[in-house]
Amino acid sequence: MPHAILYSGTRNASSWAMRAWLALREAEFPFEERMVDIRRPQRFANLARIARFSPSATVPALVLGETVVFDSLAIMELANDHAGGRLLPADPERRAVARSIVAWQHAGLSRICWRISFESAFYPWKRPLTPDEQGEVARLCAALEPVLAASGGPYLFGAVSLADFALAPAAVRLLRHRPDLAAWPATAAWMRELIASRWVAEWLRQADTLPHIWFDDYLPEAAAPPPWRVDPHPAQGSQSP
Repeated sequence: MPHAILYSGTRNASSWAMRAWLALREAEFPFEERMVDIRRPQRFANLARIARFSPSATVPALVLGETVVFDSLAIMELANDHAGGRLLPADPERRAVARSIVAWQHAGLSRICWRISFESAFYPWKRPLTPDEQGEVARLCAALEPVLAASGGPYLFGAVSLADFALAPAAVRLLRHRPDLAAWPATAAWMRELIASRWVAEWLRQADTLPHIWFDDYLPEAAAPPPWRVDPHPAQGSQSP
């Protein structure tokens, strides 16, 4: 196999790169990581350089010699192949459900709690979820609770899978906003287990040290401003579901 280079994104901004990175690490896929700063304004010049070899001009992008894999889901599938298929369930029906969850996330997760961006998971101050957002959390949990009941946990399909990695950024951004999960104990336990897992924890340790990326639409209309901000002139990044 040719030398692999993963062009990844800012740790507290690039949820898409996080998904690919998690799958590659779990699959023990050897790669060199090159970090791309996707904060504004430098993101424009940095992604223009990515466009020289990647048609999507985005991160993540995995370069394998003359081959460029320029989509996070495609990179995750490549990692699963490298791992002998162990990052998806062996049973065809369960594998189809896992792929459905991955595809749901890849399509935007129905914009569940879209104002609770991945970047906001790292804010030193976090606002409460609105009633509508809490309802959206319940929608996600209602979909995951029977999956976990069927598998017995600790991950969605027992062993860790691409479905867990696909939802890892959502679990981080939602759990760090302290949703009411009393009605969804299996999902709550799954979120905690996933966030504490080796590779997710390593990504978060690095992300938690970075400057915060503030978004003006983080606060709902008529909400009180946060008690303080690290940067009075917020830099913006790439919001991700």
